[in-house]
Amino acid sequence: MTRKQPNILFLMADQMAASALPFYGHPLVKTPHLSRLAAEGVVFDSAYCNSPLCAPSRFVLMAGQLPSRIGAYDNAADFPADTPTFAHYLRDAGYTTALSGKMHFCGPDQLHGFEERLTTDIYPADYGWYVDWEDFEKRPSYYHNMSSVIEAGPCVRSNQLDFDDEVAFRAQRFLYDYARNGEQRPFCLTVSLTHPHDPYTIPQEYWDRYDHDDIDMPRVPYSRDLMDPHSKRLRYVYQCDEDTINDAQIRNARHAYYGALSYVDDQLGAVLKALEETGLDEDTIIVFSGDHGDMLGERGLWYKMSWFEDSARVPMIVHAPGRFTPGRVKESVSTMDLLPTFAELAHDGTAPDYAVPVDGRSLIPHLTGNGGHDEAIGEYCGEGAIAPLLMIRRGRYKFVHTAPDPDQLFDLEADPLELTNLAEDPAHLDLCKQFRDEIARHWDTEKLHQQVLDSQRRRKLVARANMKGRVTPWDHQPVFDASTQYMRNTIDLDDLEARARFPVPSGS
Repeated sequence: MTRKQPNILFLMADQMAASALPFYGHPLVKTPHLSRLAAEGVVFDSAYCNSPLCAPSRFVLMAGQLPSRIGAYDNAADFPADTPTFAHYLRDAGYTTALSGKMHFCGPDQLHGFEERLTTDIYPADYGWYVDWEDFEKRPSYYHNMSSVIEAGPCVRSNQLDFDDEVAFRAQRFLYDYARNGEQRPFCLTVSLTHPHDPYTIPQEYWDRYDHDDIDMPRVPYSRDLMDPHSKRLRYVYQCDEDTINDAQIRNARHAYYGALSYVDDQLGAVLKALEETGLDEDTIIVFSGDHGDMLGERGLWYKMSWFEDSARVPMIVHAPGRFTPGRVKESVSTMDLLPTFAELAHDGTAPDYAVPVDGRSLIPHLTGNGGHDEAIGEYCGEGAIAPLLMIRRGRYKFVHTAPDPDQLFDLEADPLELTNLAEDPAHLDLCKQFRDEIARHWDTEKLHQQVLDSQRRRKLVARANMKGRVTPWDHQPVFDASTQYMRNTIDLDDLEARARFPVPSGS
């Protein structure tokens, strides 16, 4: 290394739609801490997830590989322990790696390269949330339904508030401990909140930051004419008929979601304050992104699980004004690109010897103004699908293909709301053929379909069997050594106070 390896603080929010943030043009939402990072950092205007569902998106982000390479099919897919992640690569490069919050790991390995996890996960680690394409009509009880919208509004407390308050506290504690414990290794700390993920409820304090009458309604309201086959299946999955919800409930849900965005901003602001108070900000690269977006009623759709912009596009900021000139990147990239980016940052800008091929491409050329790719590739095999749903975003176009349904082609420069499917337009037939030929070259869709079915069958059996008799949970259980945390007779009081105080008083 020609200079000290930088610390990396990776901040994540769950189900955060880029279009709902002020630094992407939203006129109402208030996120001052994230907006400051955006103003001082490099903002990616066209960043995508590679699978619009929590666990698959996160596995791909961690591994830098497409879902089909690592079996990241749905929210109960096994994440193999021998899949190298960015945490493995950074730890191997000399970093201390820690995770505070959600990563939705499924399977018995709940670390995947993190030296320590500071919290448990909010979602289950077993295979119980498997998808069953062979019995599509049956809705498992864990599937989304419309209660999140119907019951939207203020709350005093929620499951997710309990979780995210702990996530932010543990992240701050990590930074304070790092600063006062004399750790010499650089750190990579991942802080992953579960808000603004539904249910759409938030404390009154955050609800009151917005005037209810000002809350904007969907730009593209529900219309039967917009219902492509996959959208119809999604509405079936979360039980949304034409008379299920009304405009008042839609406005309530969006209001609560905006409040949750401000809550996320406050929590991340507290983490950033700890970073600055300890002086660690001077040598820390801050990266902010998400796992997928939220349709928030656009086109009559909610949550995620589709390749429409509000579901698939994510916010992305890289903040290191001493290293990278602030600005905006218009080219399309994806969260799969974060692994090679982190790995190169840890190796002074050069790629390490990867143990397996990675599909992601480093963002450093974008960050340094030296070009960079303009492409995002996606695969979706989760709930609502009945066959692999593939996406290519390149240049101004987005192409979506799944064998059972008509293709979709959108010109996002001319049609950012994706109102006009150009797949059957005579002027675009040749372009559609090029995309279809590319998919035929790079994917064996029949083989992939069978692999998904095989995985679903295996996990269905394992999940059923593991719930019979004595149940051994895989959920991460954080352990804290209370015998050394505070005042104890095993250490002199003055020594303990000196060890815990930061900064050290002058004259000590």
